[in-house]
Amino acid sequence: MSWKIKMHLNSMVFLCFSSFSLLALSIWSLNSSIVTVIEWEFISINSCSIVVSLIFDWMSFMFLSFVFFISAMVLFYSGDYMLGDLNFNRFMYLVLCFVGSMGALIVSPNLISILLGWDGLGLVSYALVIYYSNEKSANAGMLTVLSNRVGDVAILLSIALMFNMGGWNFLYYTMYMEDGGLTSLLKFLVVLAAMTKSAQIPFSAWLPAAMAAPTPVSSLVHSSTLVTAGVYLLIRFSGAFCDSHVQSFLLIISCLTMFMAGLGANFEYDLKKVIALSTLSQLGVMISILSLGFANLAFFHLLSHALFKALLFMCAGVIIHNVKEYQDIRAMGGLVEFMPLTSMCMNLANLALCGMPFLAGFYSKDMILEVAFMSKINFISFVLYALATGLTVCYTLRLIYYSLSGSFNLGGLSMIADNSYVMTNSMLGLSIGAIVGGSCLSWLIFPEPYMICMSLGLKTLPLSVSILGGLVGYMLNVMSVNTGLNSLKVYSSVVVMGSMWFMPFLSTFSLNMHNLKLGYLMLKSGDSGWSEYYGGQGIHKFIVGSSQNVQVYQDNSVKIFMKVFMIWVIILFFII
Repeated sequence: MSWKIKMHLNSMVFLCFSSFSLLALSIWSLNSSIVTVIEWEFISINSCSIVVSLIFDWMSFMFLSFVFFISAMVLFYSGDYMLGDLNFNRFMYLVLCFVGSMGALIVSPNLISILLGWDGLGLVSYALVIYYSNEKSANAGMLTVLSNRVGDVAILLSIALMFNMGGWNFLYYTMYMEDGGLTSLLKFLVVLAAMTKSAQIPFSAWLPAAMAAPTPVSSLVHSSTLVTAGVYLLIRFSGAFCDSHVQSFLLIISCLTMFMAGLGANFEYDLKKVIALSTLSQLGVMISILSLGFANLAFFHLLSHALFKALLFMCAGVIIHNVKEYQDIRAMGGLVEFMPLTSMCMNLANLALCGMPFLAGFYSKDMILEVAFMSKINFISFVLYALATGLTVCYTLRLIYYSLSGSFNLGGLSMIADNSYVMTNSMLGLSIGAIVGGSCLSWLIFPEPYMICMSLGLKTLPLSVSILGGLVGYMLNVMSVNTGLNSLKVYSSVVVMGSMWFMPFLSTFSLNMHNLKLGYLMLKSGDSGWSEYYGGQGIHKFIVGSSQNVQVYQDNSVKIFMKVFMIWVIILFFII
């Protein structure tokens, strides 16, 4: 066994031990209702203390436990996936920095100290997206970092606005943030930061573009780290959104996001982008139920989704490795006969994503849909919920039909098998979580069941829509394969639905190009122009010239004193 895999074994053992220890602490904290807050004061300005805060409650313990467990499986998986990479050490340290940044964000209840994890995630994600040094990765990395910088600026502005409240520990003030004036602006900035990090409309384009990163990174990013940071921030701020106008805004944006992502996934042929769009759809589900006031339900779905989504990306990585590094699902097919273990794990993750009864996704997704249907939501949100649920099953069956079942579409000289024990063992570890994770979490977080009262039609609506979506997806795929390119007849509609409503174009060519040109002009005329002339460089030039003149005067030259004396004599002569 090479030293690389040994290195990953050490990381996996340490992270697994930390994960189980934190899970035990989370259960203890949940039962005893004990919350520990640690603060280090750096400086006090106008009775407002700048402190670094850490919070240890059941939520932070449990989230850290899941992040460490998934990271352990991903790092062990990377030992074989990245085995031949020349920059393996750099990859290893970047992933560990990524996990550390997420940990810093999870335990920070302070807007200033949360920047350490928030900006760390943005910086390390950029370094990981451009890991493969090519033009596509560079473009994807630039789109990712520019989109996330919008949220970073929103956090910085929020820090300035929270100065009026006397401190930056937002957990102490969320219950007292009523709508009106600067408080409404603060809420909007926090929501804006969360929307950029969790890729809600109109910032959705960077999430599929970030698939340029290595697959283990995608598995980590799309399950428990970067994209969930925005959801976690909103969960911590949930007390401020009760009876607020921000809730209705968040609800319609998140419902549109999950519908748009589900629709786009049905027209996408890149394996990793299909799974990325499913992540975007589930992020919309989390934020939509959060906007209705059920923060614990959003946290429940965040954790259960992390387990099967990491597994789904791992299976995708194994498949891509075996099919000659192709990612087009049309170039696959019949993989269930060659890779039975990977196909089993992938089907397990897909069924959990669809909400198959008694798998991880069922407990959270079914409860979210029932609570949403029982709440006071408008008709548009209700329809979008139902359509997004059906589309999830639709694109999942489409993915299974193209990649795992059907006829073998690769070339004849292909060696496809489950021959990597390192990758399959890490997948089996997450498979256990995808099976029992949802039920165990529901017993821990909700020891007393919700009282859900609704009609038989609403109760069976999620199941009915899922069955209908599965049938429609399967029939459409069979028809498209057997009857030719019928999509060309409605080409314009397919382009609109399959391109995420032109969001990548709007985010790159139009908005970003104009913004970059405007920024360049401001840099040339401002920072490198008038600001330099009258600012630092101008002051430096004036001081240097003045000091040279003073130095000449201090040389005690007789000629200079005689000249000055004669000048004063002439001035006095004219005055008198």
